[in-house]
Amino acid sequence: MSVVVCSLKWEAAQSGSQKITYDKDGYHLVRFPYEKGEESYDPWKMHDPAHGGTAASTFPDTRSGLIWPSHDGWAVLSAMVFWEADARALEYRARFVRNPLSPTEYDSTATTDSTLTRGGQYRTYVWQMFVRRGTPVGLKISARGLKDAKITTPITLAEFKLAIHTDVKTP
Repeated sequence: MSVVVCSLKWEAAQSGSQKITYDKDGYHLVRFPYEKGEESYDPWKMHDPAHGGTAASTFPDTRSGLIWPSHDGWAVLSAMVFWEADARALEYRARFVRNPLSPTEYDSTATTDSTLTRGGQYRTYVWQMFVRRGTPVGLKISARGLKDAKITTPITLAEFKLAIHTDVKTP
């Protein structure tokens, strides 16, 4: 069985804090740099700044939050997010989204929410689904406070990984 992989990592310590901005869906698309870091791995060019536009994307624009599957197949998506401490935040949410920048083909799946813990706010997420070449996927997050208010709690670390099993026939 053949597997193709894209592994992205972003850290505040290396590139400064990531400003949280909420889209119409109430979530922030996590952005990842194009430079190869110690954890980033992309030999199939699924996180290439040339994808999805007429001009090259630059981090931290919205397209820098996308992985463009290089193959059709069954995929395992995984993510890790570290949140900065914020007494206003009561709930943390994440979701994987197909076509997160499209107003008509946006397809969210695996939305997860969790409450504040006494320790650090460190979360991991895993989901499996079919992916198609040419349909990007992204990781979207949100921090919520009282009365479901969206809070711009910064993140300090994020990783987003896609592993596609190419021998599985897509429906």
